[in-house]
Amino acid sequence: MAWTLHGDGRSVAKNALVKPHERLSWPRTIGFGAQHVVAMFGATFLVPVLTGFPPTTTLFFSGIGTMLFLLLTRNRVPSYLGSSFAFISPILAAKEQHDIGAALFGIIVTGLLLALVGMIVNATGTGWIDALMPPVVTGAIVALIGFNLGGVATSNFAKSPWIATLTLATIVMVAVITHGLAARLSILLGVVVGYVAAALTGLVDFSQVSKAAWVGLPDFTSPTVTWSVVPMFLPVVLVLVAENVGHVRSVAHLVEDDSINQRTGMALAADGLATTLAGLGGGSATTTYGENIGVMTATRVFSTAAYWIAGAIAILLSLSPKVGALLNTIPAGVLGGVTVALYGLIGLIGVKIWIDNRVDFGQPVNQYPAAAALIIGIGNLTLSGGQLTFTGIALGTIAAIVLYHGMRALERFRGEQADPNPLT
Repeated sequence: MAWTLHGDGRSVAKNALVKPHERLSWPRTIGFGAQHVVAMFGATFLVPVLTGFPPTTTLFFSGIGTMLFLLLTRNRVPSYLGSSFAFISPILAAKEQHDIGAALFGIIVTGLLLALVGMIVNATGTGWIDALMPPVVTGAIVALIGFNLGGVATSNFAKSPWIATLTLATIVMVAVITHGLAARLSILLGVVVGYVAAALTGLVDFSQVSKAAWVGLPDFTSPTVTWSVVPMFLPVVLVLVAENVGHVRSVAHLVEDDSINQRTGMALAADGLATTLAGLGGGSATTTYGENIGVMTATRVFSTAAYWIAGAIAILLSLSPKVGALLNTIPAGVLGGVTVALYGLIGLIGVKIWIDNRVDFGQPVNQYPAAAALIIGIGNLTLSGGQLTFTGIALGTIAAIVLYHGMRALERFRGEQADPNPLT
């Protein structure tokens, strides 16, 4: 596991960049690793707080998952594996119907399926993924996952409206008036401001924090085999595929190294295995993080050595129960303010996919799959049959894929050859 020293190891020339197989001096590399921890921390800790998972366990498996990802991609794909927001809705549904063990089983199945997809991509390439999920379908799936959580966000918002409003206003102001890393940390800064305001007004209970030890192992939890929750989680595989493929392509473009794209299959497999490990021990599922791509873009340092440092720091933080107890004191109002923005932003990522790919919504083959998927997802249509339950995310995903390919088949049958997504 050796890296080539970039230049003198102390600086990066104006038009140069530190490539994945390079590193700066170790003190500087440690600094960049710590910066990646700051960038990922706000989102990574928020998922377990929202889902009721132990935050320190999630931090532990995010660090382990990041190291596994780097190992399997042979230090050529810089990435931090943080908590995936795509799992929030199925986790909450699984916990409501069963318990945390059932939710963990859903995470494990999802991880194994993603790893299998990675192996297939390794052997066949990504062409079949592009065919199965053109931009109109991918955008609809991502959008409905974010918008499906709207009820959870507004419920928390209503529990303490003024704290939630302050939190949301801080996020918006920081995002608008700051630049660089500060702007990327707007959600984390919003949580801090809302939390401090809640603490000053007596809305935070620190009793469990004072009882928690400074050093100790995370709270590991075992999964419970519950096949009925699996349909809730299956659509998330498609989202994780889109996220990982997009991440690898972005890094390859930024580093100007097309050979990185050849590691797409292994990146998918690595994220799948990391997610599986997290599910086996009680942590949140993982995914590649756009926040850290932002840091690399700003610093032009793509060294995977920095990510090994970030993973090690996350593991060290996870060994403090007091950190986990402190994170669990975040009041509902703060979470409400954050999630009103955050879940909406997840939904808008799907809309951005449509815009970036110039999806033509003047054509019925694009209109109806997206329209049906969004309404099913937002309304959270839920159908049960036997021991299986299909929630809005699963049914919306099925609707998007089946309607799109069904309508395309009818068009071909009628002899209409126009491509509704000309850029794909």
